[in-house]
Amino acid sequence: MKAIGYRNIGSIDREDALLDLTLPRPAPSGRDLLVEVQAVSVNPVDTKIRRSAAPEGGQARVLGFDAVGIVREIGPEASLFKVGDAVWYAGAIDRPGSNSEFQLVDERIVGVKPGTLAPEDAAALPLTAVTAWELLFDRMQVPRASAAPASLLVVGAAGGVGSILIQLARQLTDLTIIGTASRAETRDWVMKMGAHHVIDHGQPLAAQIGALPVPPVMYVASLTHTAQHFAQIVELIAPQGKLALIDDPAELIDVRLLKRKSISLHWELMFTRSLFHTADMDAQHKMLNEVSALVDQGRIRSTATKHLGTINATNLKEAHRLLETGSSIGKIVLSGF
Repeated sequence: MKAIGYRNIGSIDREDALLDLTLPRPAPSGRDLLVEVQAVSVNPVDTKIRRSAAPEGGQARVLGFDAVGIVREIGPEASLFKVGDAVWYAGAIDRPGSNSEFQLVDERIVGVKPGTLAPEDAAALPLTAVTAWELLFDRMQVPRASAAPASLLVVGAAGGVGSILIQLARQLTDLTIIGTASRAETRDWVMKMGAHHVIDHGQPLAAQIGALPVPPVMYVASLTHTAQHFAQIVELIAPQGKLALIDDPAELIDVRLLKRKSISLHWELMFTRSLFHTADMDAQHKMLNEVSALVDQGRIRSTATKHLGTINATNLKEAHRLLETGSSIGKIVLSGF
């Protein structure tokens, strides 16, 4: 089968940063599905792994997490899907990825693809939707209906996670949503996703929040540059608020600053359930099915903004390069081999 992977870590400018490969077609066991991949999207985690995680023994590592495809075979213990089903998922960080014609994936982290989206548009959503859902409802435990008016601040709102996080919060909670963006096109995108207000993360956040007619900021989702914004977040967040982050701060943050306001700190990594085979691993199956239903109801839209063509090394290198600029909006997708 065709696949795209790497053997040596390094810059995306290296000629061998990503390579077109031919690999054996895998066979399912246990609760695995063998999925014929139709479309994928690219996430920052792909670029981080490519730069820093060397494959074992000079072998090639296949990246890719978001995927849409058709179930072609099922393992002997699988029961949630049948051959021919159209599915979507975000994969597992400790298994070969979706940048291949066929991929094995545990059915407990797979959902039913939205029927109203083309494969490439659907492929933009799984990883960011699971991340956003877990961050909101599992980590910060945001209620569907708040007892008192409250606001959610999303730092870095125009990226992949921010784009779907705003939509989920707008559709499933009664929070006032404030997104941050620094350019005209990203501000417009954040408003299009459903934010009530947009502020500039290039300027002091606390003063901008203070000038808005909004309820107290009880929740902050810090999706990028947490170290840079940490002091401002501590200043603006309400006492007993909740701060959740997904990035890897470039500098140490002093969590002691959270004590005076009794602010709780939450990490979100959507691979935790599959990495540790937690008892509630099938929660991601349920999340993806619910998001799929929201899409088909017209309440959630795809966050795909750029289609780079077929799934091959040249196009994936360009996707990685664009992501590494740190200025992309929404998600980059590819489809077909």
